[in-house]
Amino acid sequence: MTVLSKILLVSAFLCQATPALAIEPVPMPKIVKPVEPPADNARAPAAFVTIAPYRYDDVLWENDRTAHRLYGHALEAYEPPSGSGMDAWGKNVRWPFMERQLHTGQQHDYHGEGLDFYDVGGTRGMGGLGIWYDNKLWTSRNYVKARILNPGPTEASFEVDYAPWPVDVGRKVWETRRLTLPVGTNFTRMVSTISSDSQAPLVVGIGLEKKPTGQQKGTFTADRATGRFAWWGPTDPEKGTMGTAVMVDPAMITDVKEDGDNYLVLITVTPGKPFVYYAGAAWDKGLDFRTQADWLAYVRAQTPDFKP
Repeated sequence: MTVLSKILLVSAFLCQATPALAIEPVPMPKIVKPVEPPADNARAPAAFVTIAPYRYDDVLWENDRTAHRLYGHALEAYEPPSGSGMDAWGKNVRWPFMERQLHTGQQHDYHGEGLDFYDVGGTRGMGGLGIWYDNKLWTSRNYVKARILNPGPTEASFEVDYAPWPVDVGRKVWETRRLTLPVGTNFTRMVSTISSDSQAPLVVGIGLEKKPTGQQKGTFTADRATGRFAWWGPTDPEKGTMGTAVMVDPAMITDVKEDGDNYLVLITVTPGKPFVYYAGAAWDKGLDFRTQADWLAYVRAQTPDFKP
């Protein structure tokens, strides 16, 4: 089966399995510089992942509902504040758009398909992690290696490696993470394996950034019993509102805390043993959600698989 045939098959499946939502139209941001959309035969719903050497090795991955980015080692010299937090973009088209958006040189502006107004900086962004020790989150720098496992179009998957980083002065850890995003969902599934020079258990903090779109924190909703944690941001008058969420195995949760930048879900893991969690995002000017209630209902309706 050709790639085009696969895309058309996915499109037909989604039309039958997920009827269009009766969602109210909203005012969109001003188009700064229109981007020419893809050809008609490339506008079907699709998942996609690529490594962007023209953007310091960013890993870009998206599907028909959401779009994300991880930062590569090359960016560290250009943007020293960058780190291993996960970026989330708003999009209002079903086809991949991130590369066209980046090539404008103005990815933070709206060009008709979406935009990046979620500021990760040195935070955990949408579901990045670190090691919680001595009331502090110890985090890695940008990824050092990336491998695309499946470029799409029905599912995008890849792996990233993070070089050893210190946990205080007595320990080092390093991570390999596999990320998978199929069409039809706002959640990326992640399988993380954190290794260490000690076999003592680790407390991992999975974070949701408090203020990625401005100076206000937004609203954090925690349901420890079901392992669902969601954030809904304040509204930017021009660009709208972002929402994020993580889903974690409730049996692994030891506490829920926060630091200066992030709300944190703490879980206990064994070095070298993989564990699964999910992270997702939404934009209220996209095609699927308009309110915090819509987003929370969607998060609660998910059926995650926490088996590695």
